Amino acid sequence: MPDAIIQIKDLSIDLSGNEILKGVSMNIGAGEYISIIGPNGAGKTTLVKCIAGIYTDWRGAITIDGKSFADHGSKTLAKLQSYVPQAEGRSTPLTVEEFVTMGRYPHLSAFTSLKSEDYDAVGKAIESAGLTEFRHRKLNTLSGGERQMAFIAAALAQETKILLLDEPSTFLDYRHQANVAALLKKSCRENGITVVAVHHDINTATSSSDRLYAIKDGAIAFSGTPAETADSALLGSIYGTEFRCTPSPDRPLPYVISGGAL
Repeated sequence: MPDAIIQIKDLSIDLSGNEILKGVSMNIGAGEYISIIGPNGAGKTTLVKCIAGIYTDWRGAITIDGKSFADHGSKTLAKLQSYVPQAEGRSTPLTVEEFVTMGRYPHLSAFTSLKSEDYDAVGKAIESAGLTEFRHRKLNTLSGGERQMAFIAAALAQETKILLLDEPSTFLDYRHQANVAALLKKSCRENGITVVAVHHDINTATSSSDRLYAIKDGAIAFSGTPAETADSALLGSIYGTEFRCTPSPDRPLPYVISGGAL
């Protein structure tokens, strides 16, 4: 595994009087694609929000790029990692270009204007996300998939080492799911960005990831490679439902199909 860029040790957090995460520990290497899977309510989103700094009242330790979370100022942290929440119909009257430009805020001070490198980063992010033809369109006139690509583009324009995503392709049609998956894999493989993504779809997770963590009842239930994850007995124990792993002609790993409750 590459040198760890994110280290988490004994992370626990209570929300509304309930313990959501229970002693979670993990090491994430620089340039890795890590998927987090598990049943609804397991604590996946909470974990990513802790790493992103959205939740701060946790116990344990989080180290980002060699420094304790508490030793990073908010602007320094924003230069290290960007966060894309779930696609839930959120929108804004800004154009795609205006919205993606907001991703440059960590690199600006209160009284500075955009520089050539800022415009370059915005243009590159828009092009990478396949949004060039939409750059002057209002976000609230786009489809859900197009808006989600704009949110990812804004995160890429931030030019961080780490990209955190919470179920980036949920609610999207198959074409946009494929576009999101391709963009994230390209960002990781070609640009060396560390991707940490909560995935609802196991097949997307196994086809994209270097390693996966499964969370169940707020704790790590499994960690391993995509090949180790694509196991019907293992997945059944994590999700409490039957699975079949079927050989696929177009991918090296078996295709995972869920069945009935155990």
